[in-house]
Amino acid sequence: MGSQLPEDGGAAPWRDQRLSPTERAEALLPMLSIEEKVAQLVGVWVGAEATGEGVAPHQTDMIKEPPQWSNAIEHGLGQLTRPFGTAPVDPVLGARSLAASQAQIVAASRFGIPAQVHEECLTGFAAWRATVYPTPLSWGAAFDPDLVEEMADRIGRAMRAAGVHQGLAPVLDVTRDYRWGRTEETIGEDPYLVGTTGAAYVRGLERAGVVATLKHFAGYSASRGGRNLAPVPMGARELADVILPPFEMALRHGGARSVMNSYAEIDGVPVAADRALLTGLLRDEWGFTGTVVADYFSVRFLQTLHGVAENAVDAARLALHAGIDVELPTVDTFGAALVAAVRAGEVDEALVDRAVRRVLVQKTELGLLDEDWRETPDDVASLSFDDEASRDVALRLARESVVLLRNTGVLPLATSGRVALVGPAADDPMAMLGCYSFPNHVGVHHSEVEVGVDIPSLRDELARHVPTLRYEPGCAITGTDTSGIAAAVAAAADADVCVLAVGDRAGMFGRGTSGEGCDAADLRLPGVQADLVRAVLATGTPVVLVLMTGRPYAIGAEFDGAAAVVQAFFLGQRGGQALAEVLTGAVNPSGRLPVSVPRDAGGLPSTYLAPPLGLRNKVSSVDPTPTFPFGHGLSYTTFEWSDAEVVEATDEPASWSVDGEVRARITVANTGDRAGVEVVQLYLHDPVAQTTRPVVRLVGYARVSLEPGEAARVTFDVPADVASFTGRSGRRIVEPGAVELRFGRSSGQWAGVLPLRLVGAERQVGHQRKLLTSVRVEPLVAVPQSA
Repeated sequence: MGSQLPEDGGAAPWRDQRLSPTERAEALLPMLSIEEKVAQLVGVWVGAEATGEGVAPHQTDMIKEPPQWSNAIEHGLGQLTRPFGTAPVDPVLGARSLAASQAQIVAASRFGIPAQVHEECLTGFAAWRATVYPTPLSWGAAFDPDLVEEMADRIGRAMRAAGVHQGLAPVLDVTRDYRWGRTEETIGEDPYLVGTTGAAYVRGLERAGVVATLKHFAGYSASRGGRNLAPVPMGARELADVILPPFEMALRHGGARSVMNSYAEIDGVPVAADRALLTGLLRDEWGFTGTVVADYFSVRFLQTLHGVAENAVDAARLALHAGIDVELPTVDTFGAALVAAVRAGEVDEALVDRAVRRVLVQKTELGLLDEDWRETPDDVASLSFDDEASRDVALRLARESVVLLRNTGVLPLATSGRVALVGPAADDPMAMLGCYSFPNHVGVHHSEVEVGVDIPSLRDELARHVPTLRYEPGCAITGTDTSGIAAAVAAAADADVCVLAVGDRAGMFGRGTSGEGCDAADLRLPGVQADLVRAVLATGTPVVLVLMTGRPYAIGAEFDGAAAVVQAFFLGQRGGQALAEVLTGAVNPSGRLPVSVPRDAGGLPSTYLAPPLGLRNKVSSVDPTPTFPFGHGLSYTTFEWSDAEVVEATDEPASWSVDGEVRARITVANTGDRAGVEVVQLYLHDPVAQTTRPVVRLVGYARVSLEPGEAARVTFDVPADVASFTGRSGRRIVEPGAVELRFGRSSGQWAGVLPLRLVGAERQVGHQRKLLTSVRVEPLVAVPQSA
């Protein structure tokens, strides 16, 4: 049918690129029928045909009868869901199939509006033969937002080249309970680290021309018992001070154009039906003007799981009223029944118009309403999702995120000796990948197709450095079979040193030990891996325990015999190389823990963001002190920290205006014999406040790269706004009184403490407060090296 033009033959005003996106959307909206409006508010889940000729509607357990393609596009279409991320398809043929489908959508409807195409992209473009990057916990461990931004730019470029417009990432949920299966998808347990890193990802993706989607807004990670979709027993203060700040940062300092609702119910109200959150806070208070897309099936879940809607139309009405604009992944409650309900006056058409307006504005911004829009991307014949530049970024991020937790001197490995490599994760390439990587998310269902990217295992890469490597798996990651432990023990006993690699296998809904729907009852290693660890430690051979996991597992007294402990959070396709390089000393480890490593498998949940009574005390027999705290990480060189000071302080303690900034600095020197990176962390301690506060919380950080003998001065400009919190009145305030800024090697090891006093009247702040601490690193003259 093609595009409808004015009768005088002139350009339609909604095609006029001289007008603003809002003006163009307003010009088109009155011309749409109710069927055409609702069609813009739904996606259709499709899979690209391997022939390159189009897409086919996808069927899942939740979609018993997928719509006929011709019926689905009759009135236009809002979104196409995951044409590359549903089944393995060659990149070039997939792009041609998508282009053919877009041409069909344009031709079938009156106004010729293409669909907006979305894909998953948490650990890379979730497509066959696409680079698989480290998981978000590794992003957090790197403490390097610039590199995360570079990664996201690479991901976005690959997606845009294939004809994809929107990416369903990043995940900005702050870790609250390590048992939660989706912990691997989180950046960490601190909102400042999550927010700064997440905002960097958003900048990279948006710079490439792809709409970043913040998820899961909000509260999803705080579910009771760490169970997926379980109720969230959280108060308004925890929501405001811990859960929401990363979303604020990613909107203001990243420029995200879309938000996805959380599946959660908070204090009995499902987020998908929460107008106060999705409209009152997000739009009215924060000023967000982009689209809110429904997490998959979450509108229907208002009826089937939450029981707050009587039927599909009731669920659609609640979601639209709350502020959801687009139903994903496919047409369901926003279908024919919604059209009928609008015609019958049961659902206000103004709610539909509001959502359609936002969708059309975003499509205009993406160029989808331009007269010269083309369905076929440029250079489609040479399309590649896994090039050398992308693999290099994946490798650099993997290297930076490996965390050395303990080292008694056994590392770096002496490669000339006898090295035993044991453990089920050691020779399993999939142990490098998170649950939303294409090989684990989709590829596992297509065993007839090769993985599509090269994923060397730790064994593959360590063998390049260690000529006398003997390997025994010992056991599987899951299951109860212990018959292989004896052989692993024999290999360890016969070696000079044993590298013991244990961990997780990512999967979905119980098909793995980590990932969506793969929650843990406690923090013991899966299967019989703990038995393997105990048996190998008992040999007396020095053991390097390597944890290749999607969450932190308890490392208690029974593992104290390990000579070294290394933590790696699903390092991606180049993770084997990164780990081998760290173990052998080719790379100096610089990762820091984005989550604490607990000592006990129970006594949960507990993160470092706790008030005094949340820590070890005399009124409880349970000690939540972790074995390794948030921010911890070692190096193969040594660093000396000195001269912590408040710059230009004129009194003691130094005054800090409640509406001003304070400048704090410290000097860091590399006193060892090799180059290394120190991560300088700055924490705030508020000893007396009108509500209980975390004993410390992160307010700034910097990676400092130093050659042997080099030193640098690290200066932080800290706005008083970062000391704000939700007071008794429910409003966010900066409260006068005594505080401390603490320079830390971790959240539990201080290299300098600066007493200050916030002065002035109590000050209320809001969404426009200053969210970030600025930092600069200045090289100094060389320092004497240690003998």
